Amino acid sequence: MSDLLHSTYAVCHIVKNYMAHILNVNVPLILGIWGGKGQGKSFQTELIFQTMGIEPVIMSAGELESERAGEPGKLIRERYRTASQVIQNQGKMSCLMINDLDAGVGRFGNTQHTVNNQIVIGTLMNLSDNPTRVSVGQDWRTEDITNRIPIIVTGNDFSTIYAPLIRDGRMDKFYWQPTQEDIFNIVNRMYEKDGIPKEEVAKIVNSFPNQALDFYGALRSRTYDKAISKWVEENGGMEKVGPKLVRRKRNEELPVFTPPEQTLEALMEAGHSLIREQELIMKTKLSKEYMKNSDD
Repeated sequence: MSDLLHSTYAVCHIVKNYMAHILNVNVPLILGIWGGKGQGKSFQTELIFQTMGIEPVIMSAGELESERAGEPGKLIRERYRTASQVIQNQGKMSCLMINDLDAGVGRFGNTQHTVNNQIVIGTLMNLSDNPTRVSVGQDWRTEDITNRIPIIVTGNDFSTIYAPLIRDGRMDKFYWQPTQEDIFNIVNRMYEKDGIPKEEVAKIVNSFPNQALDFYGALRSRTYDKAISKWVEENGGMEKVGPKLVRRKRNEELPVFTPPEQTLEALMEAGHSLIREQELIMKTKLSKEYMKNSDD
């Protein structure tokens, strides 16, 4: 059910912004999708982009800080205008997406806002208030009108973000907490190209409950480990594999790599391996061992 709600909110937000000029209501430019870590917020949103034929411009929290004051704010305006150019040059819908916004501009504990944090927040507020007038430093031109571009941001905790930015007039907010049915549907989509039947997907999901969605993606990645190790050995071992990966001749191709067949048994084995690693981390807590004298 919440899978459908996520899609409905995102689609409605995008369409509403493209129709804003004919609607007699205030349309928030930003949609904030927030919830627990690794729950598929970005994955679900990117599926919507694919379905709607949208060419998104995507940023991450790591781009919201710089040693040069003002650079991240300018970058956001440039990416916004790039999305506008997608509409003009390619005739496609576009959208600006910023992943993990709270990690970039949120306040945690006694941390202080940097100048760039403040400029990024101010830039997003200004875009929300003036979505068709976006300067990137050139002389202001009256005729310079930009297409209105919907913005979608993701995060884990929006309470850490400057309140005027997330007020209702500027940002619609949607809390994404997938149900067990949502998780099954998303994992089924992950594995459909591998030919894993639905009943086996259900067994995997039920065998590893209370896991974030990225856990099920990690299962698939883990099943490749043995095949990659075998490929390395077949191509001269660790001493000789480097040149094959990065110093090939211009027309020389990599030796053939055969992906492993995805089976229920292989995925279950990978799952139990990941669970053991999780439990080991929680049990050993090596950081406490290293810091055992810190309270003295």
